[in-house]
Amino acid sequence: MSAFQAERRGFESHRPLHFMHKIAPEIFRQRLLIEGFYDLKVDEEVIKKFFAELTNELNLKAYGEPIIFSPEGMGKEDNQGYDAFIPLIDSGISLYVWTSSKFFSLIIFTCKSFDRDLAIEFTKKFFKVEKFESQDF
Repeated sequence: MSAFQAERRGFESHRPLHFMHKIAPEIFRQRLLIEGFYDLKVDEEVIKKFFAELTNELNLKAYGEPIIFSPEGMGKEDNQGYDAFIPLIDSGISLYVWTSSKFFSLIIFTCKSFDRDLAIEFTKKFFKVEKFESQDF
């Protein structure tokens, strides 16, 4: 096992893997990735409700309706689910949902600060998440 693999075995939530250089320090950006296993039935209406409530909780303003796609049988069965995005005045939020494994990946990318701990706790509560990882980047 390489040193990198050994280090990865001890990976803890919220621990950065590496630091990105700030190549545009004059542009404020906050980015958060949350991944986990959920325990509720997810469909387009649930995703719309999640985006509406999350943006409200974090005081982020959407300027359009959520865009939600589903492959509806195209591709591998394991990858069925939803790809969703909501545009924010200060960037956007992307959500990817695998319905067969009940797994999700959420990326919040903003040019406005938000409470990362509130984002994590709200997402965990909304999706009834027990096992998750998160990463600022």
